[in-house]
Amino acid sequence: MTKVVSLSKKAYQTLKDQKRPNESFSDVVLRISNTEQKKSILQFAGTWNGNDINEIYTQIQNTREKSTSREIKI
Repeated sequence: MTKVVSLSKKAYQTLKDQKRPNESFSDVVLRISNTEQKKSILQFAGTWNGNDINEIYTQIQNTREKSTSREIKI
């Protein structure tokens, strides 16, 4: 079943910019609104299979040490 939908020029252009070759506008709407793609990060907890966790941890620590705090005035 086909339905007619009105879009502003900006909304149409945004949708058109998201469109891939050989993809219909319906395909674009379904792809970008697919809630199955939006997964909670908690689903990945405990799933690390790599042996390089120590290297990654070291990189994170080094990055944290190099970063500087900024004072926020309220």
